[in-house]
Amino acid sequence: MKWIIKNISFTVPNGKKVAIVGPTGAGKSTISRLLFKFYEPKSGGIYINHLNINKISQQSLREMIGVVPQDTVLFNDSIHYNIAYGNTKASEEQVISAAKNADIHDFISSLPDGYQTIVGERGLKLSGGEKQRVAIARTILKNPKIFFFDEATSALDTSTEKEIQKNLEKVSKNKTTLIIAHRLSTAANADQIIVLDKGEIIEQGTHEELLAQKGKYFEMWGKQKPTIQV
Repeated sequence: MKWIIKNISFTVPNGKKVAIVGPTGAGKSTISRLLFKFYEPKSGGIYINHLNINKISQQSLREMIGVVPQDTVLFNDSIHYNIAYGNTKASEEQVISAAKNADIHDFISSLPDGYQTIVGERGLKLSGGEKQRVAIARTILKNPKIFFFDEATSALDTSTEKEIQKNLEKVSKNKTTLIIAHRLSTAANADQIIVLDKGEIIEQGTHEELLAQKGKYFEMWGKQKPTIQV
């Protein structure tokens, strides 16, 4: 039997931000699938407020966690519907407030049909950054106990990535947040960074502490850090 991750133990404290980083194949995606009960661990457990998630229904678990994924799925419906999907009982004012907090309200207002603009495969094609802002607005509206950013900026260009990072940091301030990231810039401001490699935790600490160790994180940061050209 091949183990994808092994001997892993970590805690995401209430109100804190923890990031999991590592090279491709390190086991980052497996952790997200375990969190959502797509897989069950062969041993050990995952707990939210000391309660094993096996004791929590899948629906209740998904209500607790708000996800901004790598590639946001849009329904063939209005932008309003796509945002309101985060909380179908939300009022018009709440939808607009969420859009404002995700910095997409002005863009929506500039469209001829505004919030009733049809998006998706048969409607207006949104850019990667616009889709992520819809996902952020959707998550704000959901008002979850836990924020989960799953490679939320990895499909974006560098300029858009920086803008979305600011949005993510704003909406998750003082919120319990788990970040899965390949791009280290997404994780640099986390309270704790966990470095995975070949299914195991090899380093952990703050961004500054990990750079000072001059280990795997330091090596990855050196490769990913943008160079400045004069």
